[in-house]
Amino acid sequence: MTVRRSLPRRRLLLGAAGALACASLGTGAFRPLAGAQGLAVRTRAGLALGTTVSLTVAGPEAGAVEAALTEAFGAIRAVEAAASLFRANSALARLNRAGVLERPDPLLLAPLRYALDLAAASGGAFDPTVQPLWTLWAEAAARGERPGAAALREAVARVGWDRVSASEEAIRLKPGTALTLNGVVQGFAADRVMAVLEARGIRDAFVDTGEFGARGAHPDGTPWRLGLADPREPARIAAVIEPFAGFASTSGDYATSFSADHSDHHIFDPATGRSPRGLASVTVTAPSGLAADGLSTAAMVLGEAAGRDLVGRHPGCAVRFVAKA
Repeated sequence: MTVRRSLPRRRLLLGAAGALACASLGTGAFRPLAGAQGLAVRTRAGLALGTTVSLTVAGPEAGAVEAALTEAFGAIRAVEAAASLFRANSALARLNRAGVLERPDPLLLAPLRYALDLAAASGGAFDPTVQPLWTLWAEAAARGERPGAAALREAVARVGWDRVSASEEAIRLKPGTALTLNGVVQGFAADRVMAVLEARGIRDAFVDTGEFGARGAHPDGTPWRLGLADPREPARIAAVIEPFAGFASTSGDYATSFSADHSDHHIFDPATGRSPRGLASVTVTAPSGLAADGLSTAAMVLGEAAGRDLVGRHPGCAVRFVAKA
């Protein structure tokens, strides 16, 4: 068995003039464009939430832009400390170990409540309790195997969003249950970053927390554009969202694959414990990062017809599908 991993949900951002506007280019490509608009522009990048993150911000005063970036990265770190499984000491990781967490951090409770609501709305297609399936598949893949039928049945028996209770007083898990918020946490972080930038008076920004958000315009004054990867050639841009504002998320079978043909990957159908087979990727645009992130995963599991229906019930959201074929 071949396990293929790449940074989750990476896409390319296209500048309005067609030049790549990735963090790897630094701020040099932006500064002449921004200067013509009387703006100071900064890009800051780092590692967080299990991926690379980068924020590009423009404003009339360089000091204010730097302060906004610092506070925005602080917001990402706060989300990590509460709700990321990539930090062994996060509140979520402690909850999984203990089965209960008293007085949970609001930054854990908010995305968890959204995840549970989406689980109900999707008929369980989205489920934050699939962590036992991830553990099972990852351990089997490390041995060059697929999970056996008995082990898969045992893991599925521990999955179910109704095995979680969540309130301001405590989050409680039934024995054997474990949570992952990887299907919403990057989008939630994008929301938190955008809230910081808005509060700081930043009008023009592009946010990449593993999911994407944009407000205002590119430093040359034209709208932002977002390039979407071809799931079979992720370095190639297959489509462009133009103009791009709000938030976008892609779920795909190519981010972490447990098989060379992408039939087994990191997105699981909670009812079967196996990966959905119909789609290669789903991209959702939405008014919030939480909605874009969660709905793209749910639609990947549901398939095109039911996924389109689910997304259509959420105002301001749109969806694009790429079939396996």
